[in-house]
Amino acid sequence: MKLKNGIVQSKVGGDYVAVATGEAGKVFNGMIRNNATAAFLVDKMMKETTVDELVKALLDTYDVSEEIARKDVENVVASFRKAGLLDE
Repeated sequence: MKLKNGIVQSKVGGDYVAVATGEAGKVFNGMIRNNATAAFLVDKMMKETTVDELVKALLDTYDVSEEIARKDVENVVASFRKAGLLDE
């Protein structure tokens, strides 16, 4: 899976926002506000990846249990899937 082309992520104040432009803007008109961990995952999802690879990336970068990392990944993926912004 990977994010559709046209997803742009920026830091605005203390938050990160992902906005759909171009091709992605045809299926989603809005923005998704993320915390730093979700923004990290969004960056990884700009290229083809899997849930397991995202979990490993969190475990390699943050001091977190595998259970929490997997739950975080699943929540972020679900948000983008619900918005129709994943190519799977």
